[in-house]
Order: sequence, then structure tokens, then C-alpha cells
Amino acid sequence: MLALPALLFLVGAAAPPHGVLTIDVGNVRIAKGNVHVDVCPEAQFLKDDCPWSGNARAKVGDTRVTVANLPAGRYAVQAFLDENGNGEVDRALFGIPKEGVGFSNDAKIGLGPPKFAEAVFAFDGSARTIRLNLRYFLGAKGPSAR
Repeated sequence: MLALPALLFLVGAAAPPHGVLTIDVGNVRIAKGNVHVDVCPEAQFLKDDCPWSGNARAKVGDTRVTVANLPAGRYAVQAFLDENGNGEVDRALFGIPKEGVGFSNDAKIGLGPPKFAEAVFAFDGSARTIRLNLRYFLGAKGPSAR
């Protein structure tokens, strides 16, 4: 039988650190709906089943979203402005997003979404803030000038 100090060491050593990831989402064009972010390991990137996500009420310009209890790892963030609150990116003809979308590292969106390698970042379990900007393919490209 293991002594209590040895058991506590084994339990503590086995758990990877968990922390808070803050995502500052820029270029939010309207204060309507929510900004939604998914934090995804490679296997779930661009899918609907990312294990960590967060939402915040949309604010024109920048909206801050936090995701708590994120374990250390390599992730990519996918974000969108859910203007109508239906929980998904609305799409037009040929799958073009009607709402703003963005990815960590401001990964480029060409004829399709970026690859994981273009959006990936390392998270060590300590509190961290990253920034990305939304892009729009239909309607206003960002907040109106004041």
C-alpha cells in the first residue's frame, strides 16, 4: 500500500494544469446576438463537437469571451458572431457565411476555412489572452465608422 504522501504526489503529477483562455474578438459589426467561440484540438477542429466553448453578448468593435478550465494542449479557436441567436453560422448560397467568422492567429479564409496548422497555438494551462478578428463575406465588413 502506498503511503499518503506518495499517493498525493502521484495524483498531483498526473493532472495537467487547467486555466482560463481569454479570447478578444475584434471587428464585431453589430451589438446584436452573441459572439461564440470553440476551442478545439486538431481532431475536432471545424466540427460541431469541440469540447470547450464560450459565449458573450456582442459589443460593437471588441467582445471578450472566456473559456475556463482548459487543460494544457495545442488548440485552434473558431469564432462567429451569432447575430440571430440560433447557435450556428448561417450560410448563403454555396455555403458562404452570412455572419462574421474568425480563427486564432487570424488564419486566412480563402476558398474554404483554414487548416489547423494555420490556426494552432500552444496553451500551457496558465491564464492567457489571444486576439482574433471576425471577417464578413456578406453585408457590412465591420463596425460602421463613427
